[in-house]
Amino acid sequence: MPLPERPIDRLLEIMRILRSPGGCPWDRQQTLATLKPYLLEECHEEMEAIESGDPARIREELGDVLLQVVFQSQICAEAGWFGFEDVAAAIAEKLLRRHPHVFSDVSVSGPDEVLRNWETIKSAEKGEGGASAGSRMDGVPRTLPALRRADQIQQRAARVGFDWPDRDGVLEKLNEEIRELREAAAAGDVARFTDELGDVLFTLVNLARAWRVDAEDALRAATDKFIRRFRRMEEGAAAEGADLAQMSPEQLDARWNAAKAADDQPPGGTD
Repeated sequence: MPLPERPIDRLLEIMRILRSPGGCPWDRQQTLATLKPYLLEECHEEMEAIESGDPARIREELGDVLLQVVFQSQICAEAGWFGFEDVAAAIAEKLLRRHPHVFSDVSVSGPDEVLRNWETIKSAEKGEGGASAGSRMDGVPRTLPALRRADQIQQRAARVGFDWPDRDGVLEKLNEEIRELREAAAAGDVARFTDELGDVLFTLVNLARAWRVDAEDALRAATDKFIRRFRRMEEGAAAEGADLAQMSPEQLDARWNAAKAADDQPPGGTD
């Protein structure tokens, strides 16, 4: 049977066939629940592709993300809930509603007002049919990475003006939280230490926002930097026939400083 020529129609038909009685046993076995880890994996791979800056890789990974949308939409269509067309129609209508400054006569002063309007419209949508609009804290998934979730929560609070007026205020708060963390550590109180550590991390996310830095990206970069330097330590030790595990703290510290110095050296030497 010939497949449609239009790419999206072709993709939808391929998925329908894969899920049909004569299709692929593995695809037919999948459910929304079993596809959850694949969706998460594909999203992370797309993030890595974006960081690589490789257009071909970005295109490929975007296709894998789209496959998950098509796959889950087909499962939902088989259940009689909705299909891919309904998913596309719903998000198109949402974009029209939430961009009145583009598709209607609303005027905005800039991106910050766009976000405020978005949240206002979203709250109104949640209140349709007499239901409560709920809290502005609703709708941020608990399954998000902790730093990302903290950032999203803080942004929502900031949209109603509940935010630090300047960066200095956040730094003062960070110093306060670190003092409280030291006190908890000195007291040997693990529960209090855990609570205060959370406050320090939450405040660090606030500080990142104040500088318009993504805390998740900053931590990812710092982790990558640590890995790069530690591998340099391992390589140096291996070249000497030594083992890091057999070294003293002082030796390890010296090797770390050497790896750091090599990492900090500009490309092409010291000239």
